[in-house]
Amino acid sequence: MVCKSDKGLPSIGKRAMKWAVEELTEHYAYHNPNSLRYNCMDCGHQWNITDSGKSGLHLVCPCCGRTLKVKNTYDRTLHQSAYFTILTTRDGLQVLRVALVKTEQRKGERVRISCREICRYYLDEQGRCAVIGLKRTMGPYLDCFSYYAGMELRYDNDVYSHLSTFPLYPKANYIPELERNGFTGEFYELAPLTMFKAILSDHRYETLIKSGRTSHFCHFITRPVDLDVCWDSYKTALRNHYRIDNIGLWYDLIRMLRSQGKDIHNPHYICPKNLQTEHDRLTRKINEQAERKRKEKETAIAAKNEEKFKQMKGKFFGLSFTDGLISIKVLESVEEHRQEGAHMHHCVFSASYYLNEDSLIFSATINGERVETVEFDLKQFRVAQSRGVCNKNTEYHDRIISLMNRNADSIRQRMKIA
Repeated sequence: MVCKSDKGLPSIGKRAMKWAVEELTEHYAYHNPNSLRYNCMDCGHQWNITDSGKSGLHLVCPCCGRTLKVKNTYDRTLHQSAYFTILTTRDGLQVLRVALVKTEQRKGERVRISCREICRYYLDEQGRCAVIGLKRTMGPYLDCFSYYAGMELRYDNDVYSHLSTFPLYPKANYIPELERNGFTGEFYELAPLTMFKAILSDHRYETLIKSGRTSHFCHFITRPVDLDVCWDSYKTALRNHYRIDNIGLWYDLIRMLRSQGKDIHNPHYICPKNLQTEHDRLTRKINEQAERKRKEKETAIAAKNEEKFKQMKGKFFGLSFTDGLISIKVLESVEEHRQEGAHMHHCVFSASYYLNEDSLIFSATINGERVETVEFDLKQFRVAQSRGVCNKNTEYHDRIISLMNRNADSIRQRMKIA
């Protein structure tokens, strides 16, 4: 049926091409910096203007009356192109015609306009869609087409659908089924193809747009999975005359309630008096649960690796140094590594430093407060790194490294223990 309807479809009209050139391309007055002459790149008119007669960055062509941007350049030609979409009907089908208009402009000549149709979308009254378009080719850009091949039935793809989102020619025709399903001519910044498919194929979108809930309609049409999850809850909220001012926030509430095993059809949960307060409360609760699970997982990892750690590093247990102010002590368990990483906000635990046979981890403290975490390289026998909170150095950094290096022999003696 689509191929039959496509036969004999008239070419893009001159009015549409003229509109596309006027609205979608730039209009320039080319000016050679070494002369007083200005060239209208639309109609080809040339005229001289003295500096006193020039007004700002825009001029009006005395021949065609068009407002032009002044461009100082030695160029003599200008090539532009733009995609646009025409909405029309054919044999009871809604048609979206995507075309590419090109302009060739030369100094002293009228603009030359050419137009090539790229693809056509045909939609029936149930929202089913077919595409007739040019064949795509290999190239450096997505919109590379075989312009000399014919328009044929094609599989839909992201390129065709993306091109159909470009500016709409204002003169449009629609099938009556669109108006029947709630379309009023307003697109609410949505892609026409997406909107038409939705309201023709899904009664839920028809319900939303007919009831005037356009913000909800726009949210769900761009997030169809959200609609599938919460449609029944949404209907329950409406039956209870609950006003949803922020649909995104309300959907987040439904999603969190669902994750907590709550009944998302119960008005007690889905119709809170203060949506923001309830949203924030659930957010905190879920974050606290996630933090508990993380700590439980870390504790399990620590317990699992504790024996292995003792076998590897047990001979170093008890090592500690001080210079009177700073105290440095070796970490003697995986749990101590976890606590050190949690307090200092770095990866000494999560990166499993305690399983590295060639390094030894120390904690430097002042009056019992952690200052920096020190990694000592057991192969090169020097400090590999010493880091404070969030891996930043402190004012005691050099002093800590110096204290470690002065006591390196104590570490060496422990290594000789069988």
